[in-house]
Amino acid sequence: MKRISSATRTLPTLTLAMALGTMGAFFPAIGGQAVAAEKAVPAEKNPPGDIPDSQVFIDYASSQGFTMKVPEGWARSDRADGASFIDKLDGVVVSASKSATAPTVESAKATSVLELEKTERAVKVTAVKEVKLPAGSAIRIVYTSNSEPNAVTNKQIRLENERYLYFKDGKLVTLELYAPKGADNVDQWQLMSNSLTWK
Repeated sequence: MKRISSATRTLPTLTLAMALGTMGAFFPAIGGQAVAAEKAVPAEKNPPGDIPDSQVFIDYASSQGFTMKVPEGWARSDRADGASFIDKLDGVVVSASKSATAPTVESAKATSVLELEKTERAVKVTAVKEVKLPAGSAIRIVYTSNSEPNAVTNKQIRLENERYLYFKDGKLVTLELYAPKGADNVDQWQLMSNSLTWK
C-alpha cells in the first residue's frame, strides 16, 4: 500500500514492490523520478475503507514514550521506531525519532512535504497547518496519493492521507492515517490523532 517514509509504511510490500519493478517508491535515487512523475489515478465512486462506527479502539503503548488509541483487530507490525496497523485498504502508522527542534509549517513544507513528493506516488498536498491537540501543538499535513499496484491486478487506488507531527523534549512522533479517497473516517481519525498522550 504505502509508506510513512521510504520503506516503513507497509513493511511486507518491499519484496513485492521490487518484483513489480516499483523500486522507486523505496529507493528514490534509483527510480524516484518515475514515482514523482506518476499520474493520479481517479478516486473510486463508492470507495471501500469506511471504519465502522462500531469499531473498538485500544491503547497502544510505545516504548518511545507515548500512548495512543488504535483500532482493535487490525494487523499489527512492530519495528524499532514504532508500529503499523492495517486493515484491508486502511492503515495507521506511527513512528518516533529524535529532533533538535519542534516542527513548524515552514519546516514541514521544506522537509516532510518534499520527502512525500519524492517517495510516495502522485502526491498532491492540500494543506499544511498547525493544529492544537491534547498532546500540544502539532503540524497536520493533508494529501492524496496513489497506492502501490495490486500484486495480482496491478490496479491502484487513490488514497487520502493525514500526517501529524508531534514534538516534545527532543522527540518527534509522526502519525500517518490513510484510506481510499472518499471514505468516511473523519470521526475515527480525529479520535486517534487526539488520543496521543506523552508518558
